[in-house]
Amino acid sequence: MNCVVRNLLRGSAIRNILSSTTNNGSTSSNLYRTLWNMCNRQNDAIVSLSIPKVHNFPIYSYESKRNSHTKAEKELVEFLAEEIVAEKKAQKLKTIPTELNGFKVSLDSAEVTLEKKDKGEEIIISFNINHTVDNATEPEIDPQSDHADIGEMKSKPSFTVDIKKGNQTLGFTCSFNHEPGASGADDSYNDIFGIDEITFYEGEHSDKVYAVAGEIIDGYLYDLLMNYLEEKGISNEFAEQIIELSTNYEHTAYVSLLEGLSKFTSRK
Repeated sequence: MNCVVRNLLRGSAIRNILSSTTNNGSTSSNLYRTLWNMCNRQNDAIVSLSIPKVHNFPIYSYESKRNSHTKAEKELVEFLAEEIVAEKKAQKLKTIPTELNGFKVSLDSAEVTLEKKDKGEEIIISFNINHTVDNATEPEIDPQSDHADIGEMKSKPSFTVDIKKGNQTLGFTCSFNHEPGASGADDSYNDIFGIDEITFYEGEHSDKVYAVAGEIIDGYLYDLLMNYLEEKGISNEFAEQIIELSTNYEHTAYVSLLEGLSKFTSRK
């Protein structure tokens, strides 16, 4: 039995997954998370060699049958118990910081808000961690290898930057670049994020407010706006901190989801 499990956890299973991934030409975040956990749990796998048979034949009432767990529920609860242990073991931070480089951090479910007030202006950075996890690098696929180098999973959310002065707001929508250099900027720049959209309005924002795409504005104006954001504290270094914060918070939220799912499934 140990040999069978050992083989499943080793080369053949991983090669089959990688082979399927190569043929489809795409790699999902779910596959990355699965490969990550398979690699981290190979040495921790515990297999029960035998299950004692209990020769007991109680008379079940309709009520007990209705409240008993199904086979699928039992298997799900057993898997979640192992998954939660593995995910907690992989966690880098147990608590999320309340401040980031002078910005106050506020958390509301999947929403994250960073706020800072300075010299009569208020800067608000907002992002959502849902569907933001991706692999930092493409996995190195070697069908002949027993192990896959899947890289590190990171959360790279799009984020908005609102700079408020009185009743007026200058707003930016930004996203992380998949490769060095931002859309609209010179290729020689190594910005890890770029400006997707720019807007300016008074009062509350609405769909009526005009917005322009960052990629169609004048290149020199784009560079000046990137410099403006850097002076306000939104630099490449700060963007890296946003990635780190979002990655840790997303992982914490994922573990909480697994724990909630386990409690929900185990309830009678």
